[in-house]
Amino acid sequence: MIQIKNYISEHKERFLNEIVELLKIPSISADSAYSKDVIAAAEFVENSLKEAGCDTTEICETKGYPVVYGEKIIDKSLPTVLVYGHYDVQPPDPVELWDSPPFEPVIKATELHPEGAIFARGSCDDKGQMYMHVKAAEFMMKNNELPCNIKFMIEGEEEVGSDSLADFLKDNKERLSNDIILISDTGMIANDVPSIATGLRGLSYVEVEVTGPNRDLHSGIYGGAVPNPINVLSKMIASLHDENNHITIKNFYDKVVEVSAEERAEMAKAPFNLEDYKKALDINDVRGETGYTTTERFSIRPTLDVNGIWGGYTGEGAKTVIASKAYAKISMRLVPHQDPDEITELFTKHFEAIAPKDIKVKVTPHHGGLPYVTDIDSTGYRAAAKAYETTFGRTPIPQRGGGSIPIVPLFEQVLDSKSILMGFGLDSDAIHSPNEHFGVWNYLKGIETIPYFYKYFTEMSS
Repeated sequence: MIQIKNYISEHKERFLNEIVELLKIPSISADSAYSKDVIAAAEFVENSLKEAGCDTTEICETKGYPVVYGEKIIDKSLPTVLVYGHYDVQPPDPVELWDSPPFEPVIKATELHPEGAIFARGSCDDKGQMYMHVKAAEFMMKNNELPCNIKFMIEGEEEVGSDSLADFLKDNKERLSNDIILISDTGMIANDVPSIATGLRGLSYVEVEVTGPNRDLHSGIYGGAVPNPINVLSKMIASLHDENNHITIKNFYDKVVEVSAEERAEMAKAPFNLEDYKKALDINDVRGETGYTTTERFSIRPTLDVNGIWGGYTGEGAKTVIASKAYAKISMRLVPHQDPDEITELFTKHFEAIAPKDIKVKVTPHHGGLPYVTDIDSTGYRAAAKAYETTFGRTPIPQRGGGSIPIVPLFEQVLDSKSILMGFGLDSDAIHSPNEHFGVWNYLKGIETIPYFYKYFTEMSS
């Protein structure tokens, strides 16, 4: 498959132009104002799959945004790889913190990406990484290098919980049948230290509403005499962690399985420089649950974080007011055996219990997902590792990720399929943040590496 490098070199400019065009589409699934743009992104992906060489492509309607499906079946007796990705993106806010407009892609060199990085919302999560698979498939299909069957399932609701995908899986179980699911929506340790994500944390996401008086009040006339929902909410949130940054919700840790000392020792072999980590984030020190390292805190331990908090007057200047209501959005990252529905219920009961009697509390669940772990002795993992070895020249390190892809555990439940997470982004790519970017080298390296996964997975499966 030596010609893959030549193919990339020959089509590099086109590959970059195409991803830039896709990144120009503001496919923000969380905001209905962009619904037409989300559909436009689906149409772009469907057309790209068709041009790449898929025999069948379709924009499949769901109760929400559509799923783009494509396939190339060369021999039903051969293995089938199902590629999953998403074409929707996070909102770009706060827009004023971007160095360039989030939907006007710019390619420029950085310290970590001397060959250039593509700056745009969705460049790494997940349009750039998803599109690597489209271009890798193009190479294989146009050069008679596809060793097995390939299917694509690219959705438009991953950033809002993949609500429609569960029904889609159940309704299309036979159509989506496969031997392995291939995903690039994670990262790796460094460009010279490849890694494969072997686990994902689950998620429980809720919104809380705290109500005091029946209307906003003058803080001079009523201050000190009535409950202030913003003050109360702040104290309630502060109480969710103890002095050791341990989550105080009763029974929260009941199903958490402690990772063995042996596995923690293996994880510790991954290169990590705490001083560089703090410098990159411009923080003086780290914090987290006592008894665990920084890398363990963001991978093998559950967490609770406030993602947004608001209430009262937040406009320019001053307004002396006691707000009637205060709000917060809270996410809890979960580890294997923690169930998001159970955790949401535990949180709700706890939050209601700690509220003062003069305050009303409402907890609204948003979305969640189960945690996931893959076996490093599986055929899929071994094929992925060999693919990285071929193009990077070194064995990838197995690494548990801190993020969540809620649909991955559902794949196993509904389709009876394991997933392999071949990520090519870096932690510094600022996904979900201003100035998100994806290295040109990483984008092209993904296109180069992915075909080898097909080759080795087919060989190992036989």
